[in-house]
Amino acid sequence: MKPFAAQISRRPLSASLAGVLFLLLCRLSNSLALETAQKPNIVFLMVDDMGYGDPSCYNPESKIPTPQLDRLAAEGMRFTDAHSPSAVCTPTRYGVLTGRYAWRSPLKRGVLSGYSPSLIEDGRVTVASLLRQHGYRTAVVGKWHLGLDWTTKSQPKGNPSFEATDYAKAEGLELDYSKPVRRGPNQLGFDYSYILPASLDMAPYVFVENGRLTEPADATTEGKREGGVFWRRGAKGRSFDFLEVTPHLTEKAVNWIGDSLQSKQPLFLYFALPSPHTPWMPTPDVQGKSGAGQYGDFVVLVDQMIGRIADTLNRVESNRNTLFIVTSDNGSDWRPEHIQQTGHYSNHRMLRGRKRDAWEGGHRVPFIVRWRGRVKPGSVSGETITHTDLMATAAEVAGARVPAAEGEDSYSILPILLGKKLAGPLREATVHHSVDGMFSLRQGDWKLIDGQGPGSSQWDGPQPGDPPGQLYNLTEDIGETKNLFNERPEIVKRLKALLEKVRLQGRSRTKL
Repeated sequence: MKPFAAQISRRPLSASLAGVLFLLLCRLSNSLALETAQKPNIVFLMVDDMGYGDPSCYNPESKIPTPQLDRLAAEGMRFTDAHSPSAVCTPTRYGVLTGRYAWRSPLKRGVLSGYSPSLIEDGRVTVASLLRQHGYRTAVVGKWHLGLDWTTKSQPKGNPSFEATDYAKAEGLELDYSKPVRRGPNQLGFDYSYILPASLDMAPYVFVENGRLTEPADATTEGKREGGVFWRRGAKGRSFDFLEVTPHLTEKAVNWIGDSLQSKQPLFLYFALPSPHTPWMPTPDVQGKSGAGQYGDFVVLVDQMIGRIADTLNRVESNRNTLFIVTSDNGSDWRPEHIQQTGHYSNHRMLRGRKRDAWEGGHRVPFIVRWRGRVKPGSVSGETITHTDLMATAAEVAGARVPAAEGEDSYSILPILLGKKLAGPLREATVHHSVDGMFSLRQGDWKLIDGQGPGSSQWDGPQPGDPPGQLYNLTEDIGETKNLFNERPEIVKRLKALLEKVRLQGRSRTKL
């Protein structure tokens, strides 16, 4: 006798049984479609070099009107202890997309150039690739600054030098702009990409759409340096207009959102504005709108662009299920002379330091989350979080899991967003990194800086008798004015051991 399974396979299905199977398949299909439809859209908007003290919802003394950011804060949750993992842009962006501190990558200090090779490793999971696997339509618009594997007319001499200020020049490479980028956002999980290769003051000055230049880079700019209007010499597209970059990128993001919301898929947009980083170029309609000069007016423009994204989401019903995050990649590069000239404290009067620094002004950033129907309007959280938390948060929101070997430094902030009371701190500790590679570690009230000064070259050097490191109680001294390194050796010892553990074990996320 033939096996029972074989007998069944040979028998024709009755009409009633076929009908039942058809209904089951339809229900399964509808269930999967409903599951995808119910997943929230995720929009992560990161501006460049905006300080903690710029938005008036963070700083009542701000000389910059930011009605759009203030509105989002009123409609959602404002974090007061949010941080970038680094005090400069490339390593922060690496952390945003990988959920991993960038000092675990080949980049140990500084930032990439517009010609640097791709920093995110082959095979590494990104927020975009993870969400795409779970039904999301994904896009990046704006500043990339994570390296691109350009097509070249010759081969590099050896392994990529991620710390070269101009990798192509250092390697003697001639780029072939007519060929597509061999590796970039589209190979890292993004269905659509429209990017600047790096900062708006770094060549090449071109837009790259889905791996191809939108026009040949056959013109050259000699560069410019007039106060905050600064960019370097280099190749550019003939129609590239520095003044119009911020509105142009916003238009691209708005159009992509509008197009994507016509589909059944949930969307993930990483919108990385290159402003208010230099060059400070406010459009004529916002000039003179702030009390903080060119920079302040540029922040006014940025605020308007954030409002355009918010308004685009407002016009569609699915906004009721959109997680919208707005933050900055690090502190502002606002200098003492700017404070003297305008009376504006871009990194807030209470914070020490600025972009590049291990001090709070280098990495404490605005972080606002709106999610209608889920996040309580006008709420404020003092929980310590960092940008690496996007991966774990997005995964939990989408009903996915971060693979055990990925997102090594990412914790989900979803419970905080939903107003749930945590049993303890979200994470054991948070690690920060200065431009020159100096580490600092935060745990509760205490912050250890593993060295002297801010961890950047913009420093006069130590004074005689200064201790070899820094320890501050941020609850009592958020301005980092009283170094307790010598007075509390037991805390220094404990935090140094914890920092070493986080560095050596290759991860800080313990909940797998």
